[in-house]
Amino acid sequence: MAREKDADGTVRGKPAHHPGTEAKGPTRAVVIVPVLTRQPRGDDETNRPRLTRSADARHDEAVGLARAINLDPVHTAVVTVNDPRPATLLGSGKVEEFAEIVKANDAELVIVDHPLTPVQQRNLEKELHAKVLDRTGLILEIFGERARTKEGTLQVELAHLNYQKGRLVRSWTHLERQRGGAGFLGGPGETQIESDRRQLQEKIIKLKHELETVRRTRDLHRAKRKKVPFPVVAIVGYTNAGKSTLFNRLTGADVLAQDMLFATLDPTLRRVRLPHGTPIILSDTVGFISDLPTHLIAAFRATLEEVVEADLVIHLRDISDPDTAAQAEDVERILADLGVDASDTKRVIEVWNKIDLLDEGNRSRLLADATNGSKGPPIAISAVTGEGIDALKALIETRMAGELEDLTVTIGPAQFGLVDWLYRNGDIVSRTDNEDGSATISLKATQSAREEIESRLRRKNNG
Repeated sequence: MAREKDADGTVRGKPAHHPGTEAKGPTRAVVIVPVLTRQPRGDDETNRPRLTRSADARHDEAVGLARAINLDPVHTAVVTVNDPRPATLLGSGKVEEFAEIVKANDAELVIVDHPLTPVQQRNLEKELHAKVLDRTGLILEIFGERARTKEGTLQVELAHLNYQKGRLVRSWTHLERQRGGAGFLGGPGETQIESDRRQLQEKIIKLKHELETVRRTRDLHRAKRKKVPFPVVAIVGYTNAGKSTLFNRLTGADVLAQDMLFATLDPTLRRVRLPHGTPIILSDTVGFISDLPTHLIAAFRATLEEVVEADLVIHLRDISDPDTAAQAEDVERILADLGVDASDTKRVIEVWNKIDLLDEGNRSRLLADATNGSKGPPIAISAVTGEGIDALKALIETRMAGELEDLTVTIGPAQFGLVDWLYRNGDIVSRTDNEDGSATISLKATQSAREEIESRLRRKNNG
């Protein structure tokens, strides 16, 4: 039985529509969220059952994905599917019902929040008399619109071509293009992809060569960064967890941060100096999502290598989201695919964001439960208000440069050039200016800073 909602959440309703009275606006879309009654299989290695996402959360995410590329969800429905049909996924009765809904709402597009085979997609388009996009296709559309750099554009195009290998059929004439290539949702004038599979494969090979060139360039940049040994800290998390907001808070940058799925796509790196002077490179990466298309994981390997190569990974969670546990599991699964063990607490810090959206009771209960867990207590923050940011910076610095140590250093008159460095890289506790012109300074500094101080003093003495 289907539980249907309008875009505003009203059950079983639909907005009034008066043909010909409105200006041409966003593409009108019907969003269908199939919920299969079969439980997801467990992980292959641990056989641990996967967390089941709530129907409401899946519905809201599907609508959010549609709105992320300026679609107008005129009708949405959550549909229970007991027996998936090989030809159409949905039963014939449901397909007929949605055909009427599409017609009544003058919808041009139907989003099915589930992977569809090429046969299922073609059959649904025939029955519904509208263009059909499955979850994978929709995410590809979003990524295609968000890509800004040459690397991002190449990666999306490659993923789209691989996805469309088996879908080389003519799309609906009002979009005036064929499915595939770099063509995304749009109007007249878009280039049609070559219908010949051989030409398509040649284009894929060419894109792979171009991406390999980009990868080598990125490797060169990474090698240069390693010559100046700044540790790299990568922020990862489910899309809309607040990664870009946290990035801006830590760096003072102005990266696009909006309450929207996949607001940013291309990776951004900035140099940051932590409170006790430790320099790091902070990386903001593309957001993860459940059932992230394998084409995208493969195509974005070059970008995701920033996570693989990072010295420290911040796993940012939206702790105010009711589905936060399932989202965290999805992120951990993708990290595992990249070779990053999320349970390695020395390399991965779990950070709970949007703590300001919780009431005091829920906040205390969640933190108490987390403290008793196997991973130890997480860092609770609000990237918007700044709560907990100082504690997060301190933890990052401890992981990167070691615990704070108490030091006492005597600087001779010829070594006074070091004093400014000490003030920038440590917490000065006291300073005594001696009669011989030297200065004795007591300070707190990281282990890394202590080693640098000793090295600089030796060089001065030897010089």
